[in-house]
Amino acid sequence: MLGIASASLAVTTAFALNQPEEPAPWQESQVSPPMNFSTEAVADFVLDPQSSMRLGIDPKTLTIDPDGVVRYVLVAKSSQGALNVLYEGIRCASAEVKVYARWDNVSSWNTSGKAEWEPLAFRGTTRRAMQMARGGVCEGKVPNGTPARILRALQSGNTELTR
Repeated sequence: MLGIASASLAVTTAFALNQPEEPAPWQESQVSPPMNFSTEAVADFVLDPQSSMRLGIDPKTLTIDPDGVVRYVLVAKSSQGALNVLYEGIRCASAEVKVYARWDNVSSWNTSGKAEWEPLAFRGTTRRAMQMARGGVCEGKVPNGTPARILRALQSGNTELTR
């Protein structure tokens, strides 16, 4: 009987050792909006040729962080000169976007402790981020290589990916 128990324990142990471990739950990195950025030296790109908004990312702020989030300062300028500056991140793995802060156009970032991840969609408030994700920020569920590659992809204007 002892032999059967030993064999059973050996099989159970071998089975347990061959099971893949549960991945650790995703943990977001602590981030703060960049203190130095430019609203002029931006890499412009077009998501919608019919839009009067000029969009760009300050290349110095574009990062792919260890948590897998692509973060950047987005600069949007209207044809009338209105300026919107956002510090946000796209998480390709879960198809979500988060706005961390908005620039007050004078001297500081306005942050909200209530910033939440929102699902990307082609409608509503996350439409632009969805277009960016599909237009070059993401390659499926992972960031599209390097920051330089992401910028090149966005600037190539592949609008088929953004519809």
